[in-house]
Amino acid sequence: MRSLLFVPGDSEKKLAKGLESGADILIIDLEDSVSADRKAAGRGIAADFIRANAGGTGPLLYVRVNDLSTGVTDDDLAAVMPAAPTGIMLPKANHADDVARLSVRLRVHEAEYGLADGATRIIPIITETPHGVLNASSYRPGEQRIAGLTWGAEDLSAEIGAQETRDEAGSYTDVFRFARTVTILAAAGAEVAAIDTVFPNFRDMDAFSRDSLQGVRDGFTARMAIHPAQVPVINEIFTPSTGAIELAQAIVDAFDAAGNPGVVGIEGKMYDRPHLKRAQRLLARAGKGR
Repeated sequence: MRSLLFVPGDSEKKLAKGLESGADILIIDLEDSVSADRKAAGRGIAADFIRANAGGTGPLLYVRVNDLSTGVTDDDLAAVMPAAPTGIMLPKANHADDVARLSVRLRVHEAEYGLADGATRIIPIITETPHGVLNASSYRPGEQRIAGLTWGAEDLSAEIGAQETRDEAGSYTDVFRFARTVTILAAAGAEVAAIDTVFPNFRDMDAFSRDSLQGVRDGFTARMAIHPAQVPVINEIFTPSTGAIELAQAIVDAFDAAGNPGVVGIEGKMYDRPHLKRAQRLLARAGKGR
């Protein structure tokens, strides 16, 4: 998983274009990009799209439902679960308990429609409310449904009354930098993928590339997109390079050959156990883990 592209659930044209984007995951959106008077239509279009395209060679299909406080989450699930989406994105998650509440609902639908128990994955957006940010540490290892944790700045800015999420230089202000940081830490603590948020200015590809490179540097392993043009950039940046894979394999091989000591030397440079763990994680991302 590298790229996750949002597509409005009520637009057949945009959904079709999403299939051609090269994204690893399409997030069929029933929340922000679908107006209240289009929710019912969007549910039907989304379900039909999933039925027609799930299980093929294209992207995995997730659905972003409306959050649990809206009272319409169950309507979203009732419409799309018979089509067996790969997963559900849960916005405005305030705590790991919200994931547990959603999981119970999914289990009921899986049993009803003959799906394997636990088959439907969950990606919660954990920073869209103040409580969500402060409860980031509630996510623990072992929740099999969670495919990753991600964050968002725009909804949080509305919740706290912030006028901007970034300063004049384009860097996140302190509150949003903190939300970003706790997402990386929460994902690492829960042993799931850390997924970076969207970059709203899809026309500024240079800034988007720089921002994405910073995300990889800091520990994100995937990123969400709001426009198909962003997907190739994400796929390139979040795919480990050949050189990085070769070095990681060399580190793993050196530790194996030496009987897993505390430190090894490769071409005059020393690598210790944290380097080994980082190498193993990179190889796992690249599909080359042992």
